[in-house]
Amino acid sequence: MMFEKILIANRGEIAVRIIRAAREMGIKTVIACSEADRNSLASRLADEVICIGPPESAKSYLNIPRIISAAEITGVDAIHPGYGFLAENSYFAEAVEASNIVFIGPPYRAIGLMGDKAFARSTMREHRVPILPGSDGGLTDQKTALKVAHDIGYPIMVKAVAGGGGRGMRIVHNDDTMRKAVEMASSEANVAFGNPEIYLEKYLIEPRHIEIQVIADKHGNTVYLGERECSIQRRHQKLLEEAPSIAIDEETRKRMGEAAVRACKAVGYYSAGTVEFLLDKDGNFYFMEMNTRIQVEHPVTEMITGIDLIKSQILVAMGEKLPFKQKDISIDGHAIECRINAEDPERGFAPSPGTIKGLILPGGLGVRVDTHIYQGYTVPPYYDSLVAKLICWGRDREEARIRTARALDEFVIEGIKTTIPFQKRVVVSDLFKSGDLSTSFIERLEKNEKSIGVDKSE
Repeated sequence: MMFEKILIANRGEIAVRIIRAAREMGIKTVIACSEADRNSLASRLADEVICIGPPESAKSYLNIPRIISAAEITGVDAIHPGYGFLAENSYFAEAVEASNIVFIGPPYRAIGLMGDKAFARSTMREHRVPILPGSDGGLTDQKTALKVAHDIGYPIMVKAVAGGGGRGMRIVHNDDTMRKAVEMASSEANVAFGNPEIYLEKYLIEPRHIEIQVIADKHGNTVYLGERECSIQRRHQKLLEEAPSIAIDEETRKRMGEAAVRACKAVGYYSAGTVEFLLDKDGNFYFMEMNTRIQVEHPVTEMITGIDLIKSQILVAMGEKLPFKQKDISIDGHAIECRINAEDPERGFAPSPGTIKGLILPGGLGVRVDTHIYQGYTVPPYYDSLVAKLICWGRDREEARIRTARALDEFVIEGIKTTIPFQKRVVVSDLFKSGDLSTSFIERLEKNEKSIGVDKSE
């Protein structure tokens, strides 16, 4: 079926991104916004705007009945959840389908299965996807956790079964900290996700975080679109991503991609998704989790493959077959994405909401900016701090890196503090130039900067 109108149950840059893709496809859009986002760029660009509640997410962007009602009132054919909020909520996806509205995403059963991290691990094991040693299922008691820890050996990562975004995670090195970690992670998981269960897995020292982008249709066709390097993180939150990874050769890319495809087929997956892996120093990779939605960092994959992932999601939701096969996928050049957040790096990345008093966006060949801000726009304090994504393409990694540094120099956002200066420090550092990346990159960078006296205020 051809969609005439879709509702976007999200905000910020991803809402703008979806509106643009839909418009190019001749599809009208409705933005379901909170009172705080009435003057957002998405509200200005959409064909229709419907307010779904006050600024608080729980009363608006997380309020399933209000979103379904908004969809019914505006007569849309489908709902796109973007990322975050309800994008990986299986109950929301089921409620959308039950209302005879198409959910632009995977089937709700697949969301539920892959959202249960312990179940996902056991499923991956059954389908020959490498996993780290760990607990067989969810647990909440310290006694069982200690037994598992003794079986697989420290260090160990404690994770929330229903977790995501780094919440409910602890690294443990001995029995004493294990007891505390289980109690704290379980409590945090219960508050954040309504599920106190945690699971354990072996913690790798300084691994790379590599994820495989997949897209699958409803006709059994599943394709992987290469990998993204997502190792540069702070407190398990990604800061900068690039594609492809210089640590991955063609053989490893093929093995990881085929493992990701098996993961999708194991749960009857369709739509865009990402299978995340940890890569150790010996080139061994292990399944970590699957994100059953579009990712923040999807543009770097688009830049090196030429495939519009949002349009692909919409086409799959319409019931169309993928217009390409695995043999058609090729990687052209290198792309780097910097997440620009309304945060002050000099104050521990404290949130910095406020009004944009001046704005200069970078441009030029190979430079893309995905953003929802404009001069005079007020960044509200209620939501995620992401205000823009700078994506730069080059014929190789060094050209992409140099172009990124140049674009960051041009990028001006006045009125609030942002992570632009921090991102510049990253991309011009010798450590980043070397490509010696791992999930401990930021700690190593700060140690290097301290040793040579880098001025972080620049």
